[in-house]
Amino acid sequence: MRLTRLQRISKLFGQFQAKCKGKESLLTMVDDVEIAERVYNSNAIENSTLSLPETEKILLQLEISRHISLREVFEAKNLAQVYEYIKKTALEKPLTIDMILLLHKMLITNIRDDVAGRFRKDNEMVRVGNHIGLPPEFIEARIQELLIDYNSQIQIPFIHKIAQLHTEFESVYPFIDGNGRIGRVINNYLLIREGFPPIIVRNKEKESYYSALRSFDDSYNSKPMIRIVELAVLESLHKRLAYLDGLEIIPLSEYVDDKKSSFPAILNTARRQTIPAFREKGVWKIGKKKT
Repeated sequence: MRLTRLQRISKLFGQFQAKCKGKESLLTMVDDVEIAERVYNSNAIENSTLSLPETEKILLQLEISRHISLREVFEAKNLAQVYEYIKKTALEKPLTIDMILLLHKMLITNIRDDVAGRFRKDNEMVRVGNHIGLPPEFIEARIQELLIDYNSQIQIPFIHKIAQLHTEFESVYPFIDGNGRIGRVINNYLLIREGFPPIIVRNKEKESYYSALRSFDDSYNSKPMIRIVELAVLESLHKRLAYLDGLEIIPLSEYVDDKKSSFPAILNTARRQTIPAFREKGVWKIGKKKT
């Protein structure tokens, strides 16, 4: 009988928990290397022009060959700082409104200081496409309600609750700037609290991501976002397990040669996460036992 994505996540998470003990430094290394990728993708979804190599250079304090706006430099540096901050903080403190506002202040400082660390207020209405954000006077109460629901609905798998919270948070559109990036930070904050590694929502899958958000806005359907989060969690676990098992990390193209199958067919199974494939710097890879 084929396992559901949620059942596969549960199985892989059990393996991850058993194997990560004593290998915290390795996992920290994997996470540190991944931060630039997480920052690049989240900013690119919001139409940043920075490439992944440029994002890496900014975070390493290296020069870039073209002119970059100060805003994009701070978008990269600030988001990296936020991800560094939540690695430890998420384990120690629950997600609250005060924490969300602090994370937003860290993200938007030196970009929009006038709105950093606060929800929309007064007549600050926003429209995103055909969706109008919640009126400012209802925002704080609604966010508090979302957090209460997340913590109280114990019968719902928490990964599904994360996806649900994400769609509803984005529907509220609580900030003038930074809603998408903070929403994706919140996903990882909650995953880290549950002992899971962080995930990446990929810029290459931006259309399906925005489609999932629209699906909720139009019909309160969170299933497309649940699928996105489940696949991202599977990919993150597959990557960590490959390193924890000491496997040789090879491009998926080499794996295809070994399997004597077509690349499109193997790529499709990678995207469905029915093989333990994952991406590094946008390249699909997989772990191979050393011979």
